Amino acid sequence: MAVTQQVILTTTVVAVDIILQQHFVGFDGKVCAAGKAVLGVAETDANAEDAVGVNVLGIIAVEAGAAIEAGASVQSDAGGRAIAKTGSNAVAGIALDAATQAGDTVRILRGA
Repeated sequence: MAVTQQVILTTTVVAVDIILQQHFVGFDGKVCAAGKAVLGVAETDANAEDAVGVNVLGIIAVEAGAAIEAGASVQSDAGGRAIAKTGSNAVAGIALDAATQAGDTVRILRGA
């Protein structure tokens, strides 16, 4: 099933490394590291030094890195994908859909 987005705010960053569409982006212009603060989700694929749109606020599609329950707080894994939040890691959003496996696309709610 295709997912829809309702993006409220998008910004642009210059990619430091390769970034894949629907993966978390960190404040450093790289794929977000596991458990770190998330700037947003890449709108498109980007190579190093490309400008890439990053969806910051709203209902945003992201690739799951593991099974996730709807309603769970999510964080970034080492590949910039959404996984269930653990410990004191930074919250990237709340899953609006369940993922049954890595590679599923789910919607998350990202607020301020």
